[in-house]
Amino acid sequence: MEESKTLPLLTAEEIRILGVLMEKSKTTPEYYPMTVNAITVACNQKTSRKPIVQYDDQTVTLVLDTLKRKGLISTATGGSSRAIKYKHNFAIAFPVLPAEVSILCLLMLRGPQTPGELNTNSGRLYEFESLEEVQSVLERLSNPELPYIIQLPRKAGQKETRYAHLLGGIPDLTLLEQEIDSYSKPPGELELRLAKVEEELATLKADFDKLMKELMG
Repeated sequence: MEESKTLPLLTAEEIRILGVLMEKSKTTPEYYPMTVNAITVACNQKTSRKPIVQYDDQTVTLVLDTLKRKGLISTATGGSSRAIKYKHNFAIAFPVLPAEVSILCLLMLRGPQTPGELNTNSGRLYEFESLEEVQSVLERLSNPELPYIIQLPRKAGQKETRYAHLLGGIPDLTLLEQEIDSYSKPPGELELRLAKVEEELATLKADFDKLMKELMG
């Protein structure tokens, strides 16, 4: 990580879209870079997203333009599709390691989490060998020279510390704790299965859109 850089101050929409690009580059590399429509679908997933949002293609397009001006994403063309596709440049603008990208991505898409939750949720992004490795990554990301994340104060009765990203600035701790309380229930088997189905449907929709563009010539 470069110590001379400063983190950008991003909006909630920018954080969600950048996080989606970071996530899909690892979980579905065969459909990456991504079209505007595919990004919209991924942003609006009902699982693995906190909070749940409902963006449209126009909103996503406008936010992509701002992220591009900030140097955090770029466009990609070529291949059989004429559609403009997008990819993230976060690991270029801020040369973080793959393990660090996965932690940031999870915090951007799912909100504050404990080391144990990050270890559980990271499976498709990065295979951590142990909880200790997760802790080591969190320590690197908390480096005071260029902190990417912040350790949240423990509330009474909490056993584990939660971490939040700093890409939107210093979080409002009162508001953040209210949000954490509202979605602190761990994901069950049904939710995990639903997440897989949603991702498969998004992939099928992207395939269909690609086929229709090719047929329309």
